[in-house]
Amino acid sequence: MKIRILTGFSLLLLLVVINLTSCRMSYSFTGASIPPTVQTIQIDNFPNNSMLINPLLSQELTDALRNRFQSQTNLTLVNNDGDLVISGEITDYNTRPTAIQGDDVAALNRLTITVKVNFSNTVDPSQSFQNQTFSRFEEYPSTQDLMTVQDVLIKQINEYLVDDIFNRTVVNW
Repeated sequence: MKIRILTGFSLLLLLVVINLTSCRMSYSFTGASIPPTVQTIQIDNFPNNSMLINPLLSQELTDALRNRFQSQTNLTLVNNDGDLVISGEITDYNTRPTAIQGDDVAALNRLTITVKVNFSNTVDPSQSFQNQTFSRFEEYPSTQDLMTVQDVLIKQINEYLVDDIFNRTVVNW
């Protein structure tokens, strides 16, 4: 009787192991659903082609995007011929007054950054897209000068833009 139970348990354990090793599925806590056949990603520099140029914005956005993919996926960052390729440009960087008060003075200003993104998935071309626009903004008090707050605002806006791009490219839900 003990031999039958042991044999049954061993058979069940063997079936579970075979099932787990034969079914391969990519899962991550970030929500990214990347097939196991996709192993590399190429993220090109995002040049700043907006009318108003912040000299650090291009590098900061590109680095933030690369860091997100390296920290939250198993993809290897490559310079050429990636399974996934992300490219694009910064098309707008501007500040405008918002929340106009009764005396025609703005209570808040809004810094907006807009990027255009191209995504190529060589493994599943149906996931690819071209010229997708992503835009995010942060507001700041009009009593503060943009130069004093822009570093913090850019960091926050970049986080939102990177979230949007990451979700659009590898989170398919």
